[in-house]
Amino acid sequence: MALRAVRGAVQLERDEAGHMSEQVGALLTAVLERNGLTTDELISIWFTATPDLHSDFPAAAARKLGIVDVPLICAQELDVEGAMPRVVRILAHIESDKPRVGIVHVYLGAAAALRKDIAQ
Repeated sequence: MALRAVRGAVQLERDEAGHMSEQVGALLTAVLERNGLTTDELISIWFTATPDLHSDFPAAAARKLGIVDVPLICAQELDVEGAMPRVVRILAHIESDKPRVGIVHVYLGAAAALRKDIAQ
């Protein structure tokens, strides 16, 4: 097994805890499904949120999905003028036999515009 990293992002429609939980949960579920992963293959997940999101911690959505024994951390994204608003990003470290080019990075909805080069 090799250590790999998976990126992903989702743009929220509004800053509301329930909506954040739903959208971040959908992002995490898509990352797991598209990469054929189980939670046992997760090593850790970094979450970042743009400064306009403060209704909840994005990591709370992972806990609601049952990801309870994986280290999680949240941080604030840089406040760059003109950046896409209301975005939660993830960087998940995983164990995988896949080569680096076989990892599927997941950018949902409007967030796909952030990384057209790797969004699937």
